[in-house]
Amino acid sequence: MRAVVHPPVSPGSASVALEPLQILDLPTPELKPGEVLIKVAYAGVNRPDLIQRKGAYPPPPDASPLMGLEVSGTIAALGPHVDSWKIGETVCALTPGGGYAEEVAAPAGHCMPIPTGLSLLKAAALPETYITVWANLIERAQLRQGETVLIHGGSSGIGITAIQLAKWAGATVITTAGAENKLAACRAVGADHVINYKTTDWQASVKDLTNGKGVNVVLDMVGGPYLEKNLRSLALEGRLVQIAFLQGSKVEIDWMPLMMKRLTFTGSTLRARSNEEKARLIGTLRNVIWPELSAGRLLPLIDRVFPLSAAGQAHDLMESSAHIGKIMLKVSDELDTH
Repeated sequence: MRAVVHPPVSPGSASVALEPLQILDLPTPELKPGEVLIKVAYAGVNRPDLIQRKGAYPPPPDASPLMGLEVSGTIAALGPHVDSWKIGETVCALTPGGGYAEEVAAPAGHCMPIPTGLSLLKAAALPETYITVWANLIERAQLRQGETVLIHGGSSGIGITAIQLAKWAGATVITTAGAENKLAACRAVGADHVINYKTTDWQASVKDLTNGKGVNVVLDMVGGPYLEKNLRSLALEGRLVQIAFLQGSKVEIDWMPLMMKRLTFTGSTLRARSNEEKARLIGTLRNVIWPELSAGRLLPLIDRVFPLSAAGQAHDLMESSAHIGKIMLKVSDELDTH
């Protein structure tokens, strides 16, 4: 099978451009008990892929060393003890790695049917992003109807999904982005208030928009200088959920607001969770969100689709942060092209 391979790098390399990606012919993955083999149609490109490429996000010991955490395609083979799927069924799946390839192995419990009416392209944009947002915004932050949430990076794949799920949950959404076309995209998917962080003091804007009370929840992927400002932007009993640190995880912070306002500061990653926990999250999404997707609501926004051979260009686009929504790789010309 054809697969994208990233040469080994030392943690903290200055630029992914210094380590070009390669397309190599590799053996088809061997299936372990409980796994299925998927012939990949599309694969999602996610920020953790870039971090892995830089040597700072190694895969679990038993996972594929290849990048790629979400795919869509057709089940091509079944491992031992799999009776929940049949060869030839189309699925989207959360993978522990290996999605940047023509074939990938995934636990059977991490596969999901394609929501009614969705193409394989859009289905491949669901698993990593929607599970991450659900696990952090809905489960960890316990976002409730009538609350207000601040979502940073609103025009990213995570941000677009978070805005829609927050509105589905009945929240008022404030979001930040750095360009007018990005702000417009956030409005189009339901954001109530948008702030251009490049031209406006977003902390002051949040204070004004909430009449000085602050927001109930902050979903942040920036870190660095945003951390203390996030704490100060929270209302009494507010919750800050951290899902990435694009501007660094080591900062000096005045933690007094944490005590004075009885705040909760939490966060999580998806890849490190057990297979059982991932399967639980997937089951919840299938029951609660898949009917919404089948009804044409909460759909992913696709920015651009690159061929597998241009995975490096896809990474360059993500590194530039010029995209709006998801960046995808088209792996197979034999499957869905929509």
